[in-house]
Amino acid sequence: MKTVGLLGGMSWESTADYYRAINEGVKKRLGGLHSAKIAMYSVDFAQIEHMQHEGDWEATAKILSDAAQKVESAGADFLLICTNTMHKVSPQIEEAIDIPLLHIADATAEVLVGEGIQTVGLLGTAFTMEQDFYKGRLKERYGLNVLTPNQEDILIVHNVIYQELCLGDVRKKSKDEYLRIIESLSNQGADAVILGCTEIGMLVNQGDTNTRLFDTTEIHAESAVKYAI
Repeated sequence: MKTVGLLGGMSWESTADYYRAINEGVKKRLGGLHSAKIAMYSVDFAQIEHMQHEGDWEATAKILSDAAQKVESAGADFLLICTNTMHKVSPQIEEAIDIPLLHIADATAEVLVGEGIQTVGLLGTAFTMEQDFYKGRLKERYGLNVLTPNQEDILIVHNVIYQELCLGDVRKKSKDEYLRIIESLSNQGADAVILGCTEIGMLVNQGDTNTRLFDTTEIHAESAVKYAI
């Protein structure tokens, strides 16, 4: 079994979900007392979040590249960045390490294409929904048509992530807003909606809506299990 490298802490709540999902996946496949071999480095998210909103992406790239090198030195055979947004600096991180990086957008897109999805809604931070590093990859590499909410709803989704979910605060009012936005994307023609922030699964799940949801945390963790085994 290969050793999974996790670059986490963004936020630690969702990183804990990665740890649990990967171990559960290994146990499901191998049985008995088997668990995943994992090397993890968890950063201080307050520092990263400040730099995100200041637009200092090069500084975040340096922090995460240094952390990724530590994960590699700890014996990881491949790396996962346990967040969608920070895949914005994945090229810099890949340059800093000699082990493969399993990109969260690729893992998600492969599942979508396999399910025959062509038009998909995208929820995440404003950075993920507005900038091209994520949705552009989905379009250019996989031919997916990506829909995002209107500007007012982008702000709602973004603020709930940073002001509530990253603090472990799950509110019914916010869940209702997310479900309204998901329905709106469906009405615009989305065949499914990507939960493109690793915290969103804390708030909504498939049992809450008839619109098909694809949770990137679950998908990314599953891709790690397959690669490790």
